Amino acid sequence: MAGMEDMLKRENVQIVEKVSDWEESVHVAVQPLVDQGFVKTDYIDGIISNAKEFGPYFVICPDLALLHARPEQGVIKRQLAVTVLREPVRFKEEGPDVRLLVTLAAEDADSHIDVMRKLAVMFSDPANITKIAEAKDADEVYALFCAPTEE
Repeated sequence: MAGMEDMLKRENVQIVEKVSDWEESVHVAVQPLVDQGFVKTDYIDGIISNAKEFGPYFVICPDLALLHARPEQGVIKRQLAVTVLREPVRFKEEGPDVRLLVTLAAEDADSHIDVMRKLAVMFSDPANITKIAEAKDADEVYALFCAPTEE
């Protein structure tokens, strides 16, 4: 059973002031996973091309996007990355603003289920999304993700 600490390294959590558009937000959000060797740069291209083909399916609700692509699009090892944008980005003109980008790199269909369950519980309360989006620094963001959740 993978805990949040196993799936999210502190160095993969960042706060970014501003991006120019949604595509840059994907590059910025996935880059820590590239830098740490969890995904290939192809994974960034996969997320962007999937979004162009299918629409921004990963925007879950206002303020939250769960960025991901297929494992064969560049995943090396499972991991999460978390990016908070101080200035929100919009993935489509009439879509909601997004300030919290959670990038999931999953090696297969099953190994990330426990973490997805924890994320679902955490994000079922919009106040938690706001708390993370308004955290003072990346250490606070990391602590909020690793806090125990009631399932």
